[in-house]
Amino acid sequence: MKKNIQTDPVLYSYQQRDIDIIFEQMWDASNLKLLYQLPTGAGKTIVFCEIVRRFAAHFGTKALILTHRKELAAQTSSALKKIGVKSCLINSRSSNFKTDYDCYVAMVETLRNRIRSKKVKTAAVGLLIIDEAHHNSFRKLLKNFKNAIVIGVTATPFSSDVSKPMNSFYKSFLAGENISDLIAGGFLAEPRSHIYEVELNSLQRGTHGDYTVRSSNELYSSAAMQDLLLKAYGEHSKGKKTLIFNNGIATSLKVLETFTAAGIPIRHLDNKTDDEERKEILKWFKKTKDAVLTSVSILTTGFDEPTVQHVILNRATTSITLYHQMIGRAARRLPSKKTFSIIDLGNNIQRFGAWEQPVDWKFVFEHPDDFAKQLQYHSASGSSLQSHGFSAALRAQFPNTLEVAFDVEQHYQEALDMDKKPKTVIQDSIRQQAAMCMENAETLSQALALAEALQPEIEWRVKQYVKCLDNASVNYKKWLMEDYLKRLKGLIIKLYPRVKAA
Repeated sequence: MKKNIQTDPVLYSYQQRDIDIIFEQMWDASNLKLLYQLPTGAGKTIVFCEIVRRFAAHFGTKALILTHRKELAAQTSSALKKIGVKSCLINSRSSNFKTDYDCYVAMVETLRNRIRSKKVKTAAVGLLIIDEAHHNSFRKLLKNFKNAIVIGVTATPFSSDVSKPMNSFYKSFLAGENISDLIAGGFLAEPRSHIYEVELNSLQRGTHGDYTVRSSNELYSSAAMQDLLLKAYGEHSKGKKTLIFNNGIATSLKVLETFTAAGIPIRHLDNKTDDEERKEILKWFKKTKDAVLTSVSILTTGFDEPTVQHVILNRATTSITLYHQMIGRAARRLPSKKTFSIIDLGNNIQRFGAWEQPVDWKFVFEHPDDFAKQLQYHSASGSSLQSHGFSAALRAQFPNTLEVAFDVEQHYQEALDMDKKPKTVIQDSIRQQAAMCMENAETLSQALALAEALQPEIEWRVKQYVKCLDNASVNYKKWLMEDYLKRLKGLIIKLYPRVKAA
């Protein structure tokens, strides 16, 4: 077998380089288990389809491409057809692999069912390519391909389940071109990031580590967050084709309502939208120049609309994979589109770093536990919050207030730096909470009731303040807590008539 493989002129130089490296590894190891990383928008599908084409020309066995979504399966089948590869999509009626096809494309569950029913035998497969390989749904099938070369492809080589690291199966790793170099080379558009720091302490973690839909809906459906979203859109995205990513359907529908009321052309899409409506909505989005599409769990993979100019992260996530997928939807470069905008309303850039910032993916692959610890640290600090008296239930009582946090230590240090008395920290804190109570109450009695509800937060702030003082007595702390609430209510009584009159 000859090692010189004909170069396809449609490939970019970095794609050609990676394909050559992969084939060198194929020749050197018949049981190759390789994980290949390439950023979203850099042409992963083109690369692995070209690998299949060359594999079919040089090896005498079948290739199989596994995906986890029907949109990805359809895109892959189309890409194979364009480069002349005879392929077949495995469905619920498919029988064993046939000789007149070089490659098969299958979704995970469909293939698993066909294998279970013994309708498909896997011994004929010599090359298995797994798209979006970070998903653990593929693992259940890998035991059926013990004799095949396996190439996993992903933009983020970090398992969605930390207990099942990717290096437990894949034995070698290849990182492709990084995002910053792809931008510099003119292959991806350059991002313009706009960060709006948001109070996230009401968000709660679910069993899988990311923020729950319920707590996200409570925060992002609030009047304050809807106003911030509309403001951010008006400042940076107005009149431009925009994608809005949300964590819950209730939030997305609220966004639809808010933007519709503002006269902005917008549609909503989620994973419950039927196929026909989905096609109609995506067609509308493609042809409408200033279209806004608000979505949930549906457009992070298998969606390719290069004309998208703005991405709004109307959610927070602890998943670096999701972070890269969301932003990557707008990263495609066109002759008329050299830049795109990111609006971050979830402190995600603070948590993960700039999207275009190079990541040492080899380190991530080799040391997933260490990387997971780094993410946990940045997830905690990137939220700009510490765990204290503000529960989700309490946060929900202040829907008209965007910023409910108050960094006692920072205010204390600023007071010292400006040669102010430490007690100004408590004064500033009281003023902030008085404003919160008044802007979320229709009557004075409601405002005073909100002040009472703030007791857990007040206690937390007083404890932080006393800690800063270093030598305050227990009696002083007790007195300060009582005095704080008394002064808070007094300020509300004094200012409420003026605020409502204004």
